[in-house]
Amino acid sequence: MLLNKEDTYKHRGMRKALVNLLKGKGIQSELVLDAVNRVPRHFFFESAFIEHAYQDKAFPIGQGQTISQPYTVAFQSEKLDIQKGMKVLEIGTGSGYQACVLLEMGVDLYTIEYNEVLYKRTKKVLPKMGYKAHFFHGDGSKGLEKHAPFDRIIVTAGAPLVPISLVKQLSIHGKLIIPVGNKDKQKMLRITKKDEKKLTREEFDYFAFVPLLGTEGWNK
Repeated sequence: MLLNKEDTYKHRGMRKALVNLLKGKGIQSELVLDAVNRVPRHFFFESAFIEHAYQDKAFPIGQGQTISQPYTVAFQSEKLDIQKGMKVLEIGTGSGYQACVLLEMGVDLYTIEYNEVLYKRTKKVLPKMGYKAHFFHGDGSKGLEKHAPFDRIIVTAGAPLVPISLVKQLSIHGKLIIPVGNKDKQKMLRITKKDEKKLTREEFDYFAFVPLLGTEGWNK
């Protein structure tokens, strides 16, 4: 990843256009829209591909992974129903773009990545951009039991089932956003932990994520 460290008037204009596009697609949360408007997404792109940075599409980042489509990032972030200061666990750091949006929303972020190359890259890049998070390398399908409970958990990879470990690591009234389905298409779910024995489940649109790898995800 080659950081493009200039954030010009043109880049800011492209971000504003992206925010307007997301509004048109139904994103209403000002907290989310403001966060997207502040994250320089072009920093994640090599210079030759800058024109793709503010298009509403995913883009390859190597290691068989992609930087998520802005609408997908905004959709998941909005459904998390975040308040500033919340303790949030992100499963699948990937490029780090989703992490930056969450950090701009004012959360205390714990993020775990299965792929060691991406983990090392993102752990190095995000602090250079001014973003501080707790970075971990490992099996995100099992969460981070040592640091639980979490107010919110977001999974940025497609799972075959809702991992029990993640549900257990939610605080009371905590919410989990996760895409569940097969390797080609998943339905976005929101699990809310009412108390230790009661969960509610909401279903949203279908999306396409890379597979969640690990013990409670897809075997490699």
